[in-house]
Amino acid sequence: MKTLPSLTDDEIERYARHIVLPEIGGTGQRRLKAARVLVVGAGGLGAPVLAYLAAAGVGTLGIIDDDEVSLSNLQRQIIHGTTSLGRSKAESARDAILRINPHVQVKLHQLRLTPQNAPALIASYDLIIDGTDNFATRFAVADACEQEKRPLVHAAVGRFDGSLTVLKPFETNAAGEPNPSYRDLFPAPPPDGLVPSCAAAGVVGALVGVMGTLQAMEAIKLITKIGTPLVGRLLLYDALAARFDTISYKHQGRS
Repeated sequence: MKTLPSLTDDEIERYARHIVLPEIGGTGQRRLKAARVLVVGAGGLGAPVLAYLAAAGVGTLGIIDDDEVSLSNLQRQIIHGTTSLGRSKAESARDAILRINPHVQVKLHQLRLTPQNAPALIASYDLIIDGTDNFATRFAVADACEQEKRPLVHAAVGRFDGSLTVLKPFETNAAGEPNPSYRDLFPAPPPDGLVPSCAAAGVVGALVGVMGTLQAMEAIKLITKIGTPLVGRLLLYDALAARFDTISYKHQGRS
């Protein structure tokens, strides 16, 4: 068990609203400071995730993104601004994070995550958050997290709907059964073109804010060891109906 870092006087004041919560307290805040979290994608989902985890005091935030900020991003990717147009999203996100909280260390990985490079990148972090928008990268992230035994907070959005789950397939549940993996939800990527991209179908900017904020909340729960994470449960959000539903899913076993 690694030794938790101490908090400076400035940090104690900064995080006072966390520390006063019995469920988090000083120990939970020190766990946040010790945590190394990798966010895959600094776009619509990654923007609120990075902002809230930085504000929460996560000690090290890694960012994987090889894209640049474009004008059409700004409707939803709130960590970037008009002055960031044409800049690397990873660098723009880093600057925003340090404006929010200078205590956070930011590690940039300006590349596209692939099945080949994912395991080594993921192995150097404690927790992974999937903010990607395509199935190929989602499968690469999920498979590498399973291989390297790292918890994964996954979300997806489309038009007016979102989904969220936590994946820990390398552990068992209270009944001693294996937790489900991403491939228990999606055994294989859908055929190209079957699921339209956000660029083709559209998406409400505030929707990705809701789902990204929920991802940040699940990450904080996992790091501080509070509450019941969404392991084996898929949270569904219908923005038009203002309705949340939760469905359970199980490990199916794969040959």
